[in-house]
Parts: sequence; structure tokens; C-alpha cells
Amino acid sequence: MDTQNCFHCGLDIIREDEIIFDTKNFCCNGCKTVYEIFRLNNLICYYDFEKSPGATPQEINGKYDFLDNESIVSKLLEFEENSTAIISLSIPHIHCSSCIWILENLQRLQKGINTSQVNFPEKRVRITFNPEVVSIKLIVYLLSSIGYEPYISLENYETGTNNIDRSLTYKLGVAFFCFGNIMLLSFPEYFEVKEFWLDQYRGFFRWLIFVLALPSFCYSASGYYVSAYKSIKSKMLNIDIPIALGIIVMFVRSTFDILMDYGSGFFDSLTGLIFFMLLGKMFQIKTYSFLSFERDFKSYFPIAITKINTDTSEESVAIYEVQKGNRLLIRNQELIPVDGILISEKAEIDYSFVTGESIPITKQSGDKVFSGGKQIGKVIEMEVLHSVSQSYLTQLWSNDVFQKNVEQKYKTITDRISRYFTPILLLIAFTGFGYWISIDANVAFNVFTAVLIVACPCALALTAPFTFGNVLRILGKQKFYLKNALVIEQLAKVDTIVFDKTGTITTNKKSNISYEGDALSNENLLLIKNVLRASNHPLSRMLYDYLPVPILQNKSVTETKKLKVDAFEEISGKGIQAHVFGYEIQIGSADFVEKTEENNIQQTSVHIKISGVHYGKFIFNNQYRDGLEELFKNLSKNYQIKVLSGDNDGERSTLEKLLPKGTELIFNQKPEEKLEFIKKIQEQGKNVMMVGDGLNDAGALAQSNVGISISENVNVFSPACDAILDANEFQKMSYFLRLSKNAITTIKMSFMLSLLYNVVGLSFAITGNLLPLVAAIIMPLSTITIVSFVTVMSTYYASKK
Repeated sequence: MDTQNCFHCGLDIIREDEIIFDTKNFCCNGCKTVYEIFRLNNLICYYDFEKSPGATPQEINGKYDFLDNESIVSKLLEFEENSTAIISLSIPHIHCSSCIWILENLQRLQKGINTSQVNFPEKRVRITFNPEVVSIKLIVYLLSSIGYEPYISLENYETGTNNIDRSLTYKLGVAFFCFGNIMLLSFPEYFEVKEFWLDQYRGFFRWLIFVLALPSFCYSASGYYVSAYKSIKSKMLNIDIPIALGIIVMFVRSTFDILMDYGSGFFDSLTGLIFFMLLGKMFQIKTYSFLSFERDFKSYFPIAITKINTDTSEESVAIYEVQKGNRLLIRNQELIPVDGILISEKAEIDYSFVTGESIPITKQSGDKVFSGGKQIGKVIEMEVLHSVSQSYLTQLWSNDVFQKNVEQKYKTITDRISRYFTPILLLIAFTGFGYWISIDANVAFNVFTAVLIVACPCALALTAPFTFGNVLRILGKQKFYLKNALVIEQLAKVDTIVFDKTGTITTNKKSNISYEGDALSNENLLLIKNVLRASNHPLSRMLYDYLPVPILQNKSVTETKKLKVDAFEEISGKGIQAHVFGYEIQIGSADFVEKTEENNIQQTSVHIKISGVHYGKFIFNNQYRDGLEELFKNLSKNYQIKVLSGDNDGERSTLEKLLPKGTELIFNQKPEEKLEFIKKIQEQGKNVMMVGDGLNDAGALAQSNVGISISENVNVFSPACDAILDANEFQKMSYFLRLSKNAITTIKMSFMLSLLYNVVGLSFAITGNLLPLVAAIIMPLSTITIVSFVTVMSTYYASKK
């Protein structure tokens, strides 16, 4: 009688427990309930992706009562603000496309859930929900009721540590033990030693070898069987199928040899094969984790944040140097890089980068502020609760909202090759076996196994990730920080580069500033300096640093040097205005302060207007970055160069002398005009790289194919950018672009090398000149060769300054 399988989970149904509902068979009420939930919510297409994709729901009554405790819940949440909260849960049962589909449609099952995103490699789901409508406990019960019970360990949340999977290490250890002992016991067979006691106990030793091979065959190689089974079940042929098939064929053939007393079989080759393949896998994992470590911990954002010292002095410190308890100063339009407590009386925080909701949230002194929020308005102070490694900022940069649609050419090539590689490899293996079986059975089995093992496309598949990983590491060490590996591909395709002027090709640290107008009193200077303190614009920062700390004779304004700024507003591309102790301060362009300039005066200037009175202007003779002339000369050989500026064209003649002939200069551009300019170039079929300061250029950076934000001494981090470049490394931009092109060249060369290896290996295997054990040793060596090649080549290209 045919065995019935549960429609939901696929498990065999015990006849007396069978439940029939809606003409479908279920193994228990739990599976039937899940089906009913999906049917009532029009989610039946869940079963279209995979046959029997679900898991049987487990009984969890009372298991999650601890989620009623608010202090525990607060530790689990990544973000919580008014009607928006975010939690990331580990779901061990995620295993197929149906799982992803249903977990990303949770909002259709439960009111109050806004969005849910699955991270398949890490088996996690990130849920954004309204805590006023639905609780975490209810979400956990919902997940459990549909067979996706989350794994919640408070210890992991409190310490920030994760359980380390050491199963590969254990399997490798078992395989080595079996391989070593079997090789030792096989020596008399190799040398055909004729001794009475050896002949007498030969059968015993052969069966002992068989017993020693079982742990390696059953346990160490189990990962290949599981992977191959899942691959066949999902009708997607992966490379583990020929490997698993080769291992099973060798085991069956060797067992048959011992049973029929034909010989000792191939257990030495079998255990050696498993050991060397696991060793190769361990090498891949260790190497890739090393690259990830370099990327994650040495390539942190080069943004700096203003730290307030105990003596009230201010200094810029690297973001990863911020520690719990530090006091930070956050200016207008700066992102809050760490979780903390608001010290200032009041603040307006825009959390649209986190939640997508652009309405600012008002926070009062003592409230918690989360990383990822953008400070709007006057300057605020906060106390740090967690260092940046525990914050939300690193995840924010990779948020799907800010991802660009880029062509993944090399990933596609790898996927395509892997997809067709397995069926072609199986065809070659069976053809070789069919040819040799009528000539020599031993050779036939050797050919079959060697072909399956030697032609592994692992090296082929690892080419792109290892190349990109190493280049990311190299660029990170040189303070050029990319969002992800695909940015390298986009950099290699760039043919047009657009530079912002102020704060990008000019430096915020150097400028010859002069003042024209009525004399400014110390009180006026104090008012101006306190308004500038809240701004993040390059000209504001230069002027703030340039102005002296005023010494007040008349203390009628205030006895402190830090004044309370009210009604602060910074209008992008125009200027800033604020109220301080009843004074209205306006700082910005001539148009902004309603001052008519003489036509013949074209200079970068900032005008000052206090309580309706125009006092004068600060004139900036900008200092251009070191190496700018040489950089543009090198770039102009291979790229179209354009300079966009929101300033007037007062420095056109200076730039024309400094920059190569043919460099297009465009002035008086508002932020929205910069974006339109980028879009217009792209419509001409150009791949555009925009280099800006991350403030007024945010729209243009997001629109461009590659957006690079220059970081000097303030927090200019923008999720819309693809890379952040330390301002001190600005002159290396030509080198970075060349290295990106060389990375693609390295990938192409390693593709050819890997294909050549496979062709040579297959030619030896199909002719019967390659033993399975040798193939097993060569396979990880090929991976090591490819990884070493791409590492050496990318490092070599990186050394060519």
C-alpha cells in the first residue's frame, strides 16, 4: 500500500492519525491549522513554490511568557519609536523559497506587522511592526503556529555572541582519524607482503578497514548527501550531487570487493577523498571568514563625530573610538551613529532612514535616541549607550531601501556555469563508465569516480567572491570604504566622473578667508559662531573654525560661550537662519539675505545679517586639495570630467588653469539641479560616478551609478552613497578606479585558469589515468590555487601605485 505524505510538511502519515481536510491529507491538527490559516488569507500559493515546504507546528503554550516582561523585550528590539518597532529573529527552519515567501508576507497574516525581510544565509527574519497593535509575543506565537518557531536566546542578545558551529571541525577530525588508520592498515596490501600471519589475518584487517570507514562515510560525508538530496528534491542540480554519487559508488564497490574476497576495495581512497574535500571546504570557509573579518572590523565608516570632552572642549574622533558614556555633539542633518540618551532640552529626529516614515519625532531630555536617526534643526548633545559595533548604523547602509539596481554580470556567469556544469559532468562520468566497463571494470569505476570528483566547479564559483573580498580588504586599508562587492563592478564600468566643488575638490581645513563690511562686535561674533556650530556645511565648518572665540566685555547677552539657539533652519543651497536671545541671524548667499551684489564681483562668499541689518560678508579663497591637478590630469585620459558647484563662477578662471582642458564647469546649481544633471548624462548612455560631500549632494549621489561621499572631519555619512572616501586619500581616486578594472581582469583570468584546470583534469580522468584519491587531493588544491592566484594578482595590482 502506498504511503501517504502530509500535504503541508511532507512527513509520512500514520494511518490512524490521518486527517483529511479540503480533499488534502494531513499528519496532525497542527499542519491542518497552518493550511487553514494560509487558505483564509489567500496564501495558498505558498505550496506552489515547494512541495510540502512546511514544518509541523510544535506545542509552545507558556514557553514564551517571558516576552510579557518589558525589560526583556527592550533587549530584543533593534529599534522602537512611537508606532514603529523592529526586531530580528533567528528562524532555524528557513530552508526553501516557500519559507522566504511566507515570512515576507507576514503582514497578510497579522494586523500590525508592516514589513518583514528574510536574510536566507543567516536564517533570520527582520520584522517591522506597530507595538501599539501587535506584541512580540503575539508575533512569536504566529510564527510558531505556522511552523517557523524562532530561536530566542537572551544570553546571545545580552552578550552579543553567537553559538559557533563546529560540526565541520568534528567531521574533519573523524575523517582524518579514519583515513590515517586505514592507510596504516592498508600498507601490506600496497606492498603485497607475503607473510603467513598477514595472509591468515588479511580478512580480519579488511573488515576492520570497513568498520573504520563507516564513521567517515556515514558522518563526515553526511553534508554532501543532505545537500544532494535537497538539490534533487528542489529540481536544482548542484555540485554536491556528483560528489555524493562518487562517494556512494566507491563505498558500494569497496564493500562488494571485500564480500567477494576480490581485494581490500577503495576504502583508503574513499576516506582520503572525504578528508581532502572537507579540508578544502575548511580552507574556503577560513579564508572567506578572514576576508569578512578584515572587511567588518578594519573597514568601519571613516566618518568622525564631534565628542565633547570633560573640559567642554570639542574634538573630532573616529566613529569606532566612541565608547559608552561619551558625550557627543550632533549638528543639523547629521545621522546619529550610536544609541544614546538625549541631554539637550529638545530634539527633532527624522527616522526615515530606518522606518521609511519621514515625519520627525520630537524627543525630550532623557529620552532614548536610536542610531540611524537624522538630527534636524539646532545642535544637540547626547550621551552614548552603546559603541558603534552594537548600533544600527552598519546595517542601515545596506538597507534594501538604499540599494541600487545593478547588473550582476559575474555572479550570473558563475550561476550559469554551476547550473549546467553538473548535468554535463554526470553525462561525461556515465559515458566514461559505459566505455570502460566492457574493457576493465576496475578502470571503469576509477574513471567514474575520478571524473565526478576532479571536475569540481568550486574554484570557478569562488573566483568572483574571493577577488572582490580581497579588493574590499585592500581598499578598506587605504580608507576607501565600499558598501558591498558589487560597487567594484560598477566602478570598473564608470566612464564619466562628476565632482562637487565646495568640500569635495576644495578642503574644509584650508581656506584664505577675509571679511568685508561693518565691524562685528564680540557679541555678534558669539551669535554667529553659535549658529554656525549647528551647521554641517563645509563653508559653515570653515568659518566656524576661522572665527576667534570672542571675549565678552559686556555680559548682557550671556555669561557663557554656548548660547541657546532657537528656530534653527538650514535651507539647502541657500543658508541658515536662527533666533538667539531675540536676535534673528541669517548666514548664507547674497540672495538669501536679500543683498544685491555688484555684477563684477564673483566670489565664494557668506553674508551676515543680524536682526534685519546686513553687516558684510566673509570671502573664501578656497584651497584646493593636494594632488588635485595631477589627479584630474590622470583621470582625463580615460574619463569625461565635470565639476558641479552651487557657488557662483567667481573661481572659473582659477579652475580652468588648474584643471585639464575640456573639463566642463557648471556653477550656480541647486541640489535638485545637480540630480537632474546626473540623470541627463545617464540618459546619454553614460555610467556616472558622482563625488560629493554627502550633504547638498545626497540626491545626486543616489541618482548616479556610483556615489562617493568624501569624509573629512564631520559625520557626512549618507546611506544613499555607495562608498565613503577619507579626504586624505582623495588624490588616490585614479588608483582606486584602476584597481577596480584590474579586479575584473583578475576574475576573467581566473575563470580561464579554472576552466583550463577542469579540461585537463577531465582528460586524465576519462582516459583512466587519474585515481580517485589523486582527484580528491587535486580538487582542494585547485581551489587553493585559484584563491591564491586571485589574492596574489589583486595584491599585485594593488601594489602598482
